[in-house]
Amino acid sequence: MSSQEEILNDVRFSCITRDPRFWEMPEKERKIKIDKRFRAMFHDKKFKLKYTVDKRGRPVNYASTENLRKFYALSESDSDLSEEDSKEHTEKKKKKKKAKPKGEADS
Repeated sequence: MSSQEEILNDVRFSCITRDPRFWEMPEKERKIKIDKRFRAMFHDKKFKLKYTVDKRGRPVNYASTENLRKFYALSESDSDLSEEDSKEHTEKKKKKKKAKPKGEADS
């Protein structure tokens, strides 16, 4: 840390601390806000890619949905709706699993 302090105290680099181009982006502004029309991308299978190997060939257990949550956020007015929708989505999946198998016929 002392070397970083020396750099900031150096006359040649003193403008860096005052220049907004070099400021860190606030946490609130890092994620792109997504409205309710596109909220399906967080749970739709079309947007999910499963990676088994990283770009250097090392084995990983990784899915692209983690990146979606990292870079995108639902707009604040829609975030309450999304929680309800995700609960409904999981309930629908459970109901589908409990449905009758295709082989059975009603008489």
